[in-house]
Amino acid sequence: MKAYLKINEKDNVAVALRDLTVGEMICLNDAESITLCDDIPQGHKFAFTHIRDGSAVIKYGFPIGKSKSDIAPGCHVHTHNLSSALTPNGEYQYRKNAVGSLSIAEAAEKIKDLPSSFSGYVRSNGSVGIRNEIWIIPTVGCVNDVAIRLMMLAKSQFNTCDGIGDIIAFRHPYGCSQLGEDQENTRKILADLCMHPNAGGVLFLGLGCENSGITEIQNYLSRDKNEIRFLVCQDSPDEIEAGLALIAELIAHASSVKRTPCELSRLTVGVKCGGSDGLSGITANPLVGKFTDLLTAAGGSVLMSEVPEMFGAENALLSRCVNREIFECGVEMIQNFKNYFASYNQPVYENPSPGNKTGGITTLEEKSLGCVQKAGSAEIQDILAYAERKKTAGLSLLSAPGNDLVSSTALAAAGAQLILFTTGRGTPFSAPVPTLKISSNSDLYGKKQNWIDFNAGSLTEAGTLSDMSAELFCFVLDAASGNASKSERSGYRDMAIFKQNVTL
Repeated sequence: MKAYLKINEKDNVAVALRDLTVGEMICLNDAESITLCDDIPQGHKFAFTHIRDGSAVIKYGFPIGKSKSDIAPGCHVHTHNLSSALTPNGEYQYRKNAVGSLSIAEAAEKIKDLPSSFSGYVRSNGSVGIRNEIWIIPTVGCVNDVAIRLMMLAKSQFNTCDGIGDIIAFRHPYGCSQLGEDQENTRKILADLCMHPNAGGVLFLGLGCENSGITEIQNYLSRDKNEIRFLVCQDSPDEIEAGLALIAELIAHASSVKRTPCELSRLTVGVKCGGSDGLSGITANPLVGKFTDLLTAAGGSVLMSEVPEMFGAENALLSRCVNREIFECGVEMIQNFKNYFASYNQPVYENPSPGNKTGGITTLEEKSLGCVQKAGSAEIQDILAYAERKKTAGLSLLSAPGNDLVSSTALAAAGAQLILFTTGRGTPFSAPVPTLKISSNSDLYGKKQNWIDFNAGSLTEAGTLSDMSAELFCFVLDAASGNASKSERSGYRDMAIFKQNVTL
């Protein structure tokens, strides 16, 4: 196992790939070596050369902050001697970057040797799902418990039905006492989920007096009548009996739909990271980036979100926008999120988290530059507003916060049939769609076998990004074709809506 990785030739720090000990000699090349001044935990940084007080610390080929003191070669670089250099107002200029073209060409060549289809469920409107489930979606939090009871009774009553993967009720606390854009976003997210092709049938469950009731949200829906049913609890003498009868009708239709081969152009994958560590930006996230290149080269789509974790890396990312118009939309997305923070008198750069710092990430620039590795080298084809659905193939950026549940729900609502979730700390949660967890380090994979689906940590031990990206590509297509994720096997499924305004 290698001791360290210098990611880019411009870098003046390197990352420890295993725990390193003070006094350990690190070979830089055949003729040079340095002796470590400190213990360096796995994922943390040490100075590769002398770094002067106040000068830029470089990782990924970009500045990740400024040194707070002179740092000698071999010394630990972290919060004690490195601080962010970000300022509230950034300047953005469109300089289209074609650096990624070689990687895209390599991806196009490589997909010739990879599977060219997956097995999915074609819906009446032509969309494709990778699961055939029954979803119960409340319009308002007041009927959450009704939805849960219907789910439990339906699972018991209809558990022998062929072709239905699961019956799922999604709890949320919203749908009433909201105003303006906040209420509009709730309606859009609920409608987006109602139209999601992973659901072979949807029971849309309302109370009857809420602001975002069934009548309102029907204006946003366009789904075959065989695939959706509506129930207003206040209008029914027995909402449980009525709900079970409607679920039976949905199951009867959904169970008649079978998996068929589908082109990769029909697959949309969301990419997200959470609980990052110092290895996330050099194992799991770049691996997902290679997957992004492969899928987009094959005509498929990738959605990436968590805008606050683009701060500090947005110039490098937005340089890949396909044209100036998309670039300007990307800048507006970034600025709107900064203004959102400022409107509540909150610091724009309140990041990284304590867990990130424990794992070796020091500044937001460092976290963001590692985070955007998930976008690979593909050109950015579109910028999507929160609660907006995907409009074009290829890589799109979606406006949503960094919060794992909110961002992942937004990815599903935008059209992702599954999500690749990279993590260095681990989490059991799942989005409304299958959520494959990819560990950045092997210790996490070994410890949390019931959470983690794929181990990118082995990149520090053996294998190459190119080989492992092909392995991940096939793994994802198997999941799209029916192989259950660890969170699915545990019965975990979550959703969360981005609450941005007052509650009446």
